Amino acid sequence: MSDKATQKDLDCIETQLGRTPRDVHAISYRCPCGNPAVVETPPRLSHGEPFPTFYYATCPRLTAAISTLESTGLMADMNERLTTDPELAGAYAAAHDDYLAARAALKMDVPEVEGISAGGMPNRVKCLHSLVAHSLSAGPDVNPLGDEALAKLPEWWKEQPCE
Repeated sequence: MSDKATQKDLDCIETQLGRTPRDVHAISYRCPCGNPAVVETPPRLSHGEPFPTFYYATCPRLTAAISTLESTGLMADMNERLTTDPELAGAYAAAHDDYLAARAALKMDVPEVEGISAGGMPNRVKCLHSLVAHSLSAGPDVNPLGDEALAKLPEWWKEQPCE
């Protein structure tokens, strides 16, 4: 479950990102080290820009591990499997619906991002960062491809805290 960001969390996220965080609604996942790793961001930022990426990974060790995984060709394999495995495609479409429902719970009408989730859902894979962030935030068995990518990641928090 997500929790309200404290000033300490926001300071940590600023260090993680190397910039002031934008419109953090909540912390949706904390690394085992306790620091924020994924934040929820509203679909419209305070300066008016639409922002469809509801779950945003902030932990630099996590995002680096995901970037390494993206370079392995895993996304191409996932995209191929989406075209040949109807059960996987259905579960992935359900993950898209879950993502949209979680964002809609903020009760912010943002027509520019209506029906748009993240990571390429519901038909393709274009960003493992978004899919892993969704899996970490929503929990297991919600996003099958996010879960798959997450299972392939090393324990990024082990050597030192994520800040």
